[in-house]
Amino acid sequence: MSVLGGCLRAVATDRLLAVAAALVADRLTREPPNPVHPVALFGRAMQWTERRIWADHRARGALYTGVGVAGAAAVGAAARSVAVTLWVAVAGNELRRTARRIADRVEGDDLNGARNELPSLVGRDPSALDAAGISAAVIESVAENTVDAVVAPVFWALVAGAPGAAAYRAINTMDAMVGHRSERYERFGWASARLDDVANWIPARLFALLVVVQQPTRAREVLAVVRRDSPAHPSPNAGVAESAMAAAIGRQLGGPLRYGERREERPTLGDGPRPGGADVASAIAISSRAEWLLAAGVAAAWILRSISVWRCGRT
Repeated sequence: MSVLGGCLRAVATDRLLAVAAALVADRLTREPPNPVHPVALFGRAMQWTERRIWADHRARGALYTGVGVAGAAAVGAAARSVAVTLWVAVAGNELRRTARRIADRVEGDDLNGARNELPSLVGRDPSALDAAGISAAVIESVAENTVDAVVAPVFWALVAGAPGAAAYRAINTMDAMVGHRSERYERFGWASARLDDVANWIPARLFALLVVVQQPTRAREVLAVVRRDSPAHPSPNAGVAESAMAAAIGRQLGGPLRYGERREERPTLGDGPRPGGADVASAIAISSRAEWLLAAGVAAAWILRSISVWRCGRT
């Protein structure tokens, strides 16, 4: 039994090291080109799947979701590398690079350029957004997507290895594709949207904790704003991440927005003035530090676990 326990500890140690390595790789490398990016290839495969099984009811949507999750998990298992699979699933560096590019346009008074680039981050209609509206959209996306593109993939890689990281990336991608409310996807996309809510529930709250850890002097305020404002948000997870970010930078986010012809009356999040382009830099810094904190925490756990395994081997 002690030998089995030692083997299990060794496997867990390897996974910790692989997760830490993937986070460092995300900081040091660029994303693969879109035509060959595994996530883009998965998206095209699911578009093909949707064309063949779509029907306007939840059962077909659940089948679509199940096919996507099972296929991605199988690819992750076949890859047999937590580090490589997680590196593909994590996209924090690219998220911050895109946000910084839009913020630079806002600060340079190139609002048309910023509006043209905004759809690469968010799905809302940017045509009527002013500088504050664009900045708020970018900051909200940085908060939500730090969960989606960093914290959640790491969490599921730690829980379930390469299959977990790949399956999570599939869930999040399918939610982006079919999980929004529209006539076509109201029922078909239900399973993808609800599964994404479940998969992100813990990671969203871990992100809020990472915000608190890096801004201890504002910890009470961050937690208070999350408790007060996030329940009114239509997403159980985006509301937590965006509220934490709003409190951390001392700006008000949220409010009404438009998706094409559909207008949503979103709640406001946080207190203070509406944000500007300079505030995007603060949000990017918080996202960046959150990723470093994750990497440092996982690396520290790897060191402690390695010491524990080494000591067990000497007894």
